[in-house]
Amino acid sequence: MPPTLASVAALPQLGLRSLTGPLPDTDVGWVAVSELEDPTPFLEGGELLLTTGMRLTPASAAGYVSRLVGRGVAGLGFAVGVVHDTVPGELLAAARDQGLALLEVPRPTPFIAVGKAVSRMLAAEWYEDVTRAFRAQRELTRAALTGRGALVARLARLLGGWALLLDPSGGVLHAEPASAARRAGALTPELTRLRGSPRARGTEPPAARGTEPPAARGTDAPSASVALSLPGEHIAVQRIGLGERPRGFLAVGTDAPLPHVAHTIVGAAVALLTLQSETPRTGRDLRASLAALLLGRPEDGPAVPRGPVRVLACAGGAAVLDVLESDPAAGRGLALPLDGHVAVLVPDEASGAVESLLAGTGPVGVSDPASGDLTAALRQAGDALAAATRSGRDVVRHAELPGQGVLGLLDPRSARAFAAALLAPLREEDLVGTVRAYVAANGQGEAAARALGVHRHTLRSRMRRAADVLGRDPDDPAVRAELWIALAVMSNDDTRIRHRGDSHSSAP
Repeated sequence: MPPTLASVAALPQLGLRSLTGPLPDTDVGWVAVSELEDPTPFLEGGELLLTTGMRLTPASAAGYVSRLVGRGVAGLGFAVGVVHDTVPGELLAAARDQGLALLEVPRPTPFIAVGKAVSRMLAAEWYEDVTRAFRAQRELTRAALTGRGALVARLARLLGGWALLLDPSGGVLHAEPASAARRAGALTPELTRLRGSPRARGTEPPAARGTEPPAARGTDAPSASVALSLPGEHIAVQRIGLGERPRGFLAVGTDAPLPHVAHTIVGAAVALLTLQSETPRTGRDLRASLAALLLGRPEDGPAVPRGPVRVLACAGGAAVLDVLESDPAAGRGLALPLDGHVAVLVPDEASGAVESLLAGTGPVGVSDPASGDLTAALRQAGDALAAATRSGRDVVRHAELPGQGVLGLLDPRSARAFAAALLAPLREEDLVGTVRAYVAANGQGEAAARALGVHRHTLRSRMRRAADVLGRDPDDPAVRAELWIALAVMSNDDTRIRHRGDSHSSAP
């Protein structure tokens, strides 16, 4: 609420004192300072006027007060100790006779202090309104996710009144409270006006007259809203929808006129309802494309991608759908939630941009470009997603899989458990280095011995011990392959297997 004269006078730092009794709860819209005999041409009404009475005389006091009362000032503040030691008796008598609140401003209080205090109170009120409107918009948005009925119910509670959602013909869709539905019939003439239909001049109900500019009455041009003032009730009705034909109407009613912040809240509700009403239009192309596919005419579907497409397998779940709906760059993607991931179909030329957006939601696997039957592309994307998940990479394309080698196909946790178990006996005997050199030399003893800097007989002795502790023959190619994998796996860090065929062995 705006600051009142009583709340301003109550500020202890100002030291203001009422000379005309208890102060009314009159709103103070601003503070003005004037020494003119008639300052009213420069006032709008609602101000707290401050003066030192420089030009005030006993004879002019009554007329001065009369002009201020006629202009509708909130009150008069008179500074003592500047020109007059006390408030002139003629001014005080006139103020009491004519009902003007008169405040004494002590000598130590500068006028600017009063102005700053009121300005801070107005700023606090404005901030409170903005905060309330923002909070209300969030509540309405959250309610709209549940449905239009929840939004209407929330709006009525926020306004402290009733709310009606009507269909284009005026039928009640939602009413809060339920008893508000009986008001729909009385709003029929106003709905006709909002539709923009012709109507005869002078046929408005008496209560509705004067609610619109004269130029708007009796014309075919539709209005965005109408306001009605009935005994003890104030009603506002607004169109819903962006086209020539309204998609519905929202009516609200309160005991008192809606303040500015309430109009903002109603506007937010209308915007959300309009968005919901217009959303089906945005899905027309997708519905047409679905019909074309079902009828065997995919070339006629407006939303079916033309040319090569890619399938993206995404592990991000619902976050993937949120990104596709919220970012225009991803708007061309068609998503299908599957078991364990989301498959997204995108035109080949848009694939890079969509990949970048979706990479933040979790691992992404990308198929090769494909046309026609996309079954193989879906399988490719799934294989690439599995590789991305195992390797910890954001995006893996199917075309990159052959270059990943055997290590790229392994699950890190299982692979390390296998490697640790296989190499444990060698570690106990300090034979890991010998076996690594032997495997790197592909079982060639002479080359492995040179790499280690030992005699070939020493190498042969060590490898016999390695075969004993392993319980298998390192000269078997299959055993050497397992040893190479184990050594390569253990050469990586604890989270990823990134080396491609690297067992960290030097060339012999």
